Amino acid sequence: MIFDPTCRGGRLRLGLSHAWRVGTGLYRGLGRIDEAIAADRWDTALRAVADAADDRPIAELQVWSHGKWGLVRLGDDVFDRSWLVRSHPHFGLVCAVLERLAPDGRVWFRTCETAGAARGQAFVQALADLAGVSVYAHTFVIGVWQSGLRRARPGGRPDWSPWEGLCEGTPDDPRRAFGSGPLRPSTVHFLSGEPVPLA
Repeated sequence: MIFDPTCRGGRLRLGLSHAWRVGTGLYRGLGRIDEAIAADRWDTALRAVADAADDRPIAELQVWSHGKWGLVRLGDDVFDRSWLVRSHPHFGLVCAVLERLAPDGRVWFRTCETAGAARGQAFVQALADLAGVSVYAHTFVIGVWQSGLRRARPGGRPDWSPWEGLCEGTPDDPRRAFGSGPLRPSTVHFLSGEPVPLA
């Protein structure tokens, strides 16, 4: 698991990084993760995953951080579709991480809106195609409830609407997303260990 340690909140307030750190401890106690990597830059996080001493294939790589349509942040550093092309300076590092994934492995961005709108669809599909595994991400703003969980399959096409989760703007010009809730489409709880939406 990778999480962003930089969202600390202001004076007298806890930030999301506190929740993510506590959550990693909880997930470790439940036997759901082997390692948690706190990183404020993507190259640092990816290098830690690629260089992990344990040579076993990675069954799942989760990211807990901030997201927007078609991107995921660690601190101010943005991971988006540009990282998935050969000309990107860290393309080799991305590939080194993806090569560690098990053939039936998955990537799950537990981040707001990453799979939403046209940019989100394009990003998760491009990553699934490059990785050769399923990529899961959300189309809504997430919290305790995490709605709009969608899956991009290698060689597939997004099967969800680019309008999903949008409350302002259009798929090509998204402005604002709805918050998650138990009655929103394709919702899981933050304690859900599998990307299986509630019935």
